Amino acid sequence: MQSDGVAEVFITANPTQAKPPGEQAEALFSAVAEVLHSHKAHILQERIFGTDAALQDALAVRQAIYGTLDDGVPPVLLAVPEGPYGGLCGIQIHAVSCGEMPKVLRSEGTACGRRLDAGGLGYVALSGLIAPKAGANTDQARAIFEKAASALREAGTDIFSVARTWLWIEDILSWYDDFNSVRSGFFRECGIIKGGPYENCLPASTGIGVGPAGSPQCALDVIATVGERACVEYHRAAGMQQPPFEYGSAFSRAATAQTPAGKTVYVSGTAAIDEAGITQHVNDPKGQVDMTVTNVQAVLRDINCTDADVVHAIAYSKTPEIQDLFHREWADLGWPCISVISDICRDALLFEIEATACPGARAG
Repeated sequence: MQSDGVAEVFITANPTQAKPPGEQAEALFSAVAEVLHSHKAHILQERIFGTDAALQDALAVRQAIYGTLDDGVPPVLLAVPEGPYGGLCGIQIHAVSCGEMPKVLRSEGTACGRRLDAGGLGYVALSGLIAPKAGANTDQARAIFEKAASALREAGTDIFSVARTWLWIEDILSWYDDFNSVRSGFFRECGIIKGGPYENCLPASTGIGVGPAGSPQCALDVIATVGERACVEYHRAAGMQQPPFEYGSAFSRAATAQTPAGKTVYVSGTAAIDEAGITQHVNDPKGQVDMTVTNVQAVLRDINCTDADVVHAIAYSKTPEIQDLFHREWADLGWPCISVISDICRDALLFEIEATACPGARAG
């Protein structure tokens, strides 16, 4: 996506053959580095999905290949079971090319994200905020939100500028209700929750059963904007679904934000849930997969986007069989997609998917 001397680059790198993780990592990161160098692009946000062992291999390979591409901000390492081609399941990167270098942001002395200033817009990407020393899982959840608020203040903005969050939650089924209570309580204190479901300034979000590598119980990624061009629109209800806040989840169905090179639509993690928030197609994997993709497409249509505008997507399947069903039934979907195995936020939910879209970007 290009505009006024700024280009945003969205990269999805997936293995296509079963090989040792080190070999896969060398092939993928070499390709990623080539794209970044060819566009003279700097990383804003980066995630690597794989088994714990594969992630360590990937991190070592990344360090060897990146060279000056590595500005000291670590990628978010997300632990998932083996995929169809082995332990390394994919790499997802959002980068930018312009006359300015992103500024590295720090939390408690540790690099935790970047801020880019271009054309009157400040774009803030926080990555992998964790707090394993905070104690119990709910204490860690509270701490990562506090870390985000502090980092945003250091970056010259606040929680009201947040367009999108990703919440990576270990063992999600055992404490998702408690997590939601922590999030809602924090947002109430901040003033984001201030009235009914159609009044709250809640960001788009994914809360998923993918844990950060190592010991943390949860991790947080954030996108925020600041400056004269900053503008976030919250789509509390969209497509065929009503506000999640009506059934206790403090996020919006989608958000639209001005980003360095244009407009970006962030569609929240979406599953087979009806207008009342009730799980549909229980014990019917195909029904859930089809309804989930259809729900996301309906949100995109509401915001004047099509499948061709999707620049990033992540599909979360409860089992390898459901993952295979998604790959088979929606092979022609055309979204650049990472696909991983994970728990969803309810026992009966089998599949979830999220999307990021930039109108007209892929056509250009």
